[in-house]
Amino acid sequence: MKDDKHGPETAMANAGVEDVSPAIPGEPLPQTPRFRIEPIGHDRSPLNRVGRLLLKGLGNLVLLSIVLVLTLRWLDPPASAFMLRHAYNLWRLDQSPPFYHQTWIPWDRISLPTRLAAIAGEDQRFPTHLGFDLTEIRLAWTDYRNGGRLRGASTITQQAAKNLFLWPGSDLPRKLLEAWFTLLMEILWPKERILEVYLNIVQFSPNTYGIGAASLRYFARPASELTMREASLLIGVLPAPGHYRLDQPSPRLERRAAWISDQASRLGGTRYLNRL
Repeated sequence: MKDDKHGPETAMANAGVEDVSPAIPGEPLPQTPRFRIEPIGHDRSPLNRVGRLLLKGLGNLVLLSIVLVLTLRWLDPPASAFMLRHAYNLWRLDQSPPFYHQTWIPWDRISLPTRLAAIAGEDQRFPTHLGFDLTEIRLAWTDYRNGGRLRGASTITQQAAKNLFLWPGSDLPRKLLEAWFTLLMEILWPKERILEVYLNIVQFSPNTYGIGAASLRYFARPASELTMREASLLIGVLPAPGHYRLDQPSPRLERRAAWISDQASRLGGTRYLNRL
């Protein structure tokens, strides 16, 4: 076996091992450069930071909306977004308060005919749907495709969500928010609470909101004593409270009230409320 004439240095180089010994004996070894290993996917660009802030803000808004809706399951709202908007518009015109009339009436003091009339006239599948009446939406779309007018198919829950939290109109952001609050209300509230809030915040005339104020103003009796005819007249104005007069019901309003009373009977009368 032949001796390696070049010594251990040559052997190390041939083996692919780097010689890290100092060039001059006694000098310190050169420092190996250190590299910082960034986490995979880490991006310190401004756009990435803005995206994270937006996601965090969106998450906070979602959490806030959930807490708000859950709180209102037990806490009666002092006003709705529609009422506040109404008051603000009158305040801008230098009108004096009160800007509107509204009295909160708890569920057990709303007459059975009033509860039934609201369902019969506005949303007959209210006890069974999850906030959206898919059957009514399909029928409305079919009528529109066949040349008819595009009519609304909003449920009681959707109308309550819009009146309580949002603003008038049909723009996409409002529609998306309405859908979100509708889902939250259906998940977090019982049906009785949804109908109670709806009847207490819905607009019955230009400056009258809620079944309590409307029953006293137009029938001089509390909401607990409303008859089916009276309740049907009140519910009959809801598609357009600014176009009907409860103090002087038009033949059109009388016909609509009669239709609501008939539908209430067809649903089975107040027994239908047991499905809530």
